[in-house]
Parts: sequence; C-alpha cells; structure tokens
Amino acid sequence: MRKWGPLAAVCIGAFMLLVDVTIVTVALPDMATGLETSFSSLQWVMDVYALVLAALLLGSGSLADLIGRRRVYVLGLVVFAVASLACGLAPNAGTLIAARGVQGLGAAAMFATTMALINSVYRGRDRGVAFGIWGAVNGAAAAAGPIIGGLLVSPFGWRAVFLVNLPVSVLAIVLALRAVPESSDPHARRVDVPGTVTFTAGAAGLTYGLIRAGELGWTAASVVWPLAAGAVALVLFVVVEIRRPDPMLDLRLFRSSSFAALMVASALMTFAAFAYSPFLSLWLQSVLELSAIQAGLVFLPLSAVAFVVAGAGGRLVHEASPRPVIGIGLLLIGAGMAGQAVLTEDSGWAAILVGLAVVGVGVGLATPVVSSAAMAAVPVERSGMAAGAANSFRQLGFALGVAVLGGVFRDGMTRSLDGETPDPDAVAHALTGGRAQAVIAQDPGAAPLVRGAFADGLNVTMLVAGVAGVVAGLIVLAFVRRTAPAPAPAVPARTS
Repeated sequence: MRKWGPLAAVCIGAFMLLVDVTIVTVALPDMATGLETSFSSLQWVMDVYALVLAALLLGSGSLADLIGRRRVYVLGLVVFAVASLACGLAPNAGTLIAARGVQGLGAAAMFATTMALINSVYRGRDRGVAFGIWGAVNGAAAAAGPIIGGLLVSPFGWRAVFLVNLPVSVLAIVLALRAVPESSDPHARRVDVPGTVTFTAGAAGLTYGLIRAGELGWTAASVVWPLAAGAVALVLFVVVEIRRPDPMLDLRLFRSSSFAALMVASALMTFAAFAYSPFLSLWLQSVLELSAIQAGLVFLPLSAVAFVVAGAGGRLVHEASPRPVIGIGLLLIGAGMAGQAVLTEDSGWAAILVGLAVVGVGVGLATPVVSSAAMAAVPVERSGMAAGAANSFRQLGFALGVAVLGGVFRDGMTRSLDGETPDPDAVAHALTGGRAQAVIAQDPGAAPLVRGAFADGLNVTMLVAGVAGVVAGLIVLAFVRRTAPAPAPAVPARTS
C-alpha cells in the first residue's frame, strides 16, 4: 500500500472529478422536476462545470508548479467537496449552477496536478504501470458517469450525485496527506493570470451565446453580444500568449500540424461521444419512463466496451503508432453516433444499443492515446503543457458540445412540432424541460406527437455528433504525422 498509495490518492480524485462531468446526465429529469427549471438551466448545470475545468486547467498547473503540487491537489479536493455539498443542498437552479462552477474550480486544481504527482513519485517500470492505470481510470470515468448516477438517483434522488463526493473526497485527502510527497518546480515562474482570464472569458462568452441561441435564435441581442464578446476575449488571449515570455499555452506549438490536429480531435471526441447524453437521458426517462437506474444502464454498452477495449488493447495500442489508433477510434465514434439516428415514435431503448457499443469501441481506442500523442508531438520540455492542453480541449469540447447540440436538439423538436400544434415553441420548451408526461396527461392523443418530436430531435442531434466524430477522425489521419510509438509517459517537472 505504501508503494501504490500515491497512485491511489491521485486516481481516486481524478476518477471522481471526471465522473462528475457526466454523472449529472441521468439526474437531469429529476432535477428539472424538483427545481422547476428550464432547459437552458439544465444545460448550464452540465456546462459550467466542464467550462471552468477546461478554462482553469492550465493556469492551475502553473500555480501547482509554483507553490506545490500536493498542496494544490489537496486544496482542490477541499474546494470540490465544499462545492459538492452546496450543490447537494441547492434550493434553486441558480445556486446549483454557481456551486457547479466552484466545483469545476476544485476539479481543475486536482486534474492539473495528477500527472505531475505521478511523475514525481514513480520511476522506471513503476512509472509506466502508474500511467497505464491512470489512463485506464481516465478512460472509464466519463463513460461510467451515467451508470453511477442512475444507481444513486433512483433510490436517493438527484442530490445524491453530489453528496456522494463528500466521503470520497475525505478518503482522497487522507491518502494524499499520508502518501503523496510534496513537489514543485524550482524554475517555475508566475501564473499567467491575463491568459487565464481572457481564455475563461472567451470560452464562457461563446458557451453562453450558443446556449441562448438555442432558445432565442441567432439574431437576438442576448446571443450576438456574448458571442462577440467571447470572440474578442479569445483574440486578446492570443495576443497575450504571444507576448508573454512564459505563457500558460505556448501558441507556437500549433505550428506542428500533429499537435494542432490532436487538439481539434480532443475537443471533437468529447463533443461527438458524450455531449448528446443529457438529451438522450431526457428521452429515456421522460418519454420512455425508465427509472434513473434503468436509464443509466442503457449507457452500459458504451462504458463497458470502452473499459474493455482500453484495458485489453492497452499493450497493443501502446506499441502502435497513435495516428491510426486515434483516427480509427474517432471514425468509430462518428459511425456509432450516426448509427443511433434511427429513432421513430415507436422506438425503444434497444434501438440505440449497437450504436452505443460502437461508440464505446472508439472511445476505448482514442481516449487513452490522445494525451500521450500530444506529448510526443512537441519538444520534451513542453510535453506537460501539451498533456494539459489536450485535457483542457477535451473538457471544452464537451461544454461547447452540450451548448451546440442542445440548440440542434431543440430546433429539431420544434421543426417536428411545426404544423402539428398551435405553439410548437411552447411545447418544445415543456418537453426539453422534462415535462413530456405532463403534456401527454393534458392531451393523451398527443403521445405519438411527443414521441415523434423527441425522435426527430435526437436523430438530427446524433447525426451532427456523428459528423463531428468522422471529421475529427479524418483530420487526425490527414494531419498527424506518422510517429514511432512513444515510450511510457514521463512528464517533466513543469506541467503548465
């Protein structure tokens, strides 16, 4: 236990924070009813966590290098636990969204330090084993979120998905304080505050604008201004990073076609594989009337296959060039998503199982390799920054994906309802808010219309996600250079 205690402490925290990206998925219908909230609020419950995690990941790594990685990791656990308690006790949607944002802050501090802590503790063969286990935990966590959420929501309600973090956080804190030695980078410079602020503002503006566009259309002032402000902030981010001698993200890395393609692939991978899951969960629970645990188990083909493929194929994947592994994995994600776009008003949950399994194969192939491939695509002194950037782009892809696909889903439903009901926007608003059965109760004859609208909305959403996966796969196959297999990851001291 003494030997692997540090790995256990790091993996428990990493698993918990990554599970929390998707664990909320199956809790959304129960949450919508309990808090009487809107569809956009449900999107923000999902999005704000991933958005803050993505925006602060690189900056948190710089802070950890400066003041101590174990200190930042434990501080992140404490913030995460307190925020989880606030989420579990939230009386309304606004409080819940704010607490989720703070939870993302804690998660960023935790996730930014995990690879560096492992690197500082283990050497040689043990380091390879440790990174292999860490990679498997990362690959399984997001896919396992809906299943764990279902197991908690059915007996205990939606608040349990947050309160369960408290004992897990305590365990991780105790293990970290007892088993993980402190480490830092004696050459670390100050934290890139301007870069962190401008990147966060840019990502937040774009996400907010995209979510509002799904409700109000693209010409509304409350859509145009946030999108414009987000674009300006991202331009400022580029200017700041180019001028800084110690940027949190060295933009010169994007001169490498391999690195640039891998960043796009990192974002589109989570966009394609996971960002549609909240809307699928709404269909499973509010239309098919599955319980939360049953809805969570529907995702089992994805999570189980991803875990098996990532574990069983780990050695083979490690010995192969990352280019075909990631590219084929992304193409399979795209094919699996498109294969689920076959729903009709009479479809049940079994219609999507094969597609989910195909997505699981793709996730199992691509996810464990993306970060190590990004590290291998840059100079060794920038490998930690590259790994952090890949993780940041993955979370940003999920946040933007929920925003974009949410608009696609709602628009698809509204188009399906157009001409079938006097006010298709109002009906779509009710359905996306988890009130499908209430609509049917008011007019039992509307049941086929409701089921058909959900099917049409999901089909177009899955097709868009499928196209994103295929495009990402083709980008990787076209632009990532053929490289020799990388050795077991070894992260340099500086991870920011």
